[in-house]
Amino acid sequence: MSGNREHFGGRAAVIMAMAGSAIGLGNIWRFPYMAGEYGGAAFILIYIACSLVLSLPIFLSEAVIGRRTHANAIGAMKQLAPRSGWMALGYLSVITPIVIASYYCIVGGWSIEYFFKSFTLDFGEFSPSGWKALAFDTLFLALSCGIVALGVKGGIEKFSKMSIPVLFLLIVIILAYSVNMPGARAGIDYLVKPDLSKVTGKTFAFALGQSFYSLSLGMGIIITYSSYVRKEENLVVSGVGTALSDLLFAILAGFAIMPAVFSAGIKPSAGPGLIFETLPVIFAGMGANAPWVSSVVSALFFLTVTVAAMTSSVSVIEVGVAYLVEEKNIARKKACLIVFLVTWLLGLVSVFSIKLFGMVDAFTSNFLLTLGAIMVVLFVGWKMKRDDVRDEITNGGTKHAGLFPVIYFLIRYVAPIAVLVIFISNLIM
Repeated sequence: MSGNREHFGGRAAVIMAMAGSAIGLGNIWRFPYMAGEYGGAAFILIYIACSLVLSLPIFLSEAVIGRRTHANAIGAMKQLAPRSGWMALGYLSVITPIVIASYYCIVGGWSIEYFFKSFTLDFGEFSPSGWKALAFDTLFLALSCGIVALGVKGGIEKFSKMSIPVLFLLIVIILAYSVNMPGARAGIDYLVKPDLSKVTGKTFAFALGQSFYSLSLGMGIIITYSSYVRKEENLVVSGVGTALSDLLFAILAGFAIMPAVFSAGIKPSAGPGLIFETLPVIFAGMGANAPWVSSVVSALFFLTVTVAAMTSSVSVIEVGVAYLVEEKNIARKKACLIVFLVTWLLGLVSVFSIKLFGMVDAFTSNFLLTLGAIMVVLFVGWKMKRDDVRDEITNGGTKHAGLFPVIYFLIRYVAPIAVLVIFISNLIM
């Protein structure tokens, strides 16, 4: 199958595409308020450690499955564990991203709406559901499917190469403005001075969960994207590059948002409403004497949110498209249309009810993702042959051979416990 299959162009393309899947609303929307709520700098330090020590092995586990088979998630399990219970992992890895896309694109639609509102600074009351939300959801989903329809190299790779540098440039511009606002120093101190008195069990659990979700684990994306990675590429370097890019962008986003929050006298633990409810108020009030400055900064910020959301939405859509193209022999453009319609119809459940939106999000985050991730590490650590895992991670023994025992130990023993911690913490906290 891999002979006629598209592949990413090289290491830079692999890292850009995987970083695009990782860098999204989780970095801009979720990370700042999580850091604000659970200890600032202390949370960030724990988050960095969790990403590199615990989440990275899970990332590599998915990458092993994808690169080993050069197939979509279901096709991969057909190769590695045909006619067994492990096929459930393949089906779960295709169903989960479709469910995620159904409500993720709604949030992407909010970001487009707020981008346009930035030009007048007339944000009004945040309306997360209804016909307007459906219209912007449809637009965002159509744009995402349009990129996927162009193919792996012509669509996903080209978009990632363009969007990731733009994202970093935009967030740095916003950061430069934010840290120079009156009173911003308190926000900077909050992010660089650890307050160990605020570190609790929740801090560790949510830092681990944030690193887990931010790297797109447990949803079939890394399996699918890794299936487009050539055999000669270094999986460990690609994984570390993706994790570091994701970490850097999340930290930059924190420094772009928190100084503005402190400047406006708003509590850093404002929660999920920080972006779509709190920040528009800040933008609308920051430029009384020069409204155009507020408009420009606001437009740049919500453009950043929109592009970040789209890099992630493209990756979740590609999982379903790859399945239809390879397993059902459906042309890519037609497969994109089918995924668009299925995702759009599922999204109707959430777009007209913010309560149902929250329920779908909670079910996906707390159950589907953790179930997928624990199945992945158990499969790679206990079902796959150790030599096959070693072959992929070390490129046939030519790369990082000395590190393999450590990586394999983390995959086999530590990662399952880490995922179990996330699962239990989501149930009891």
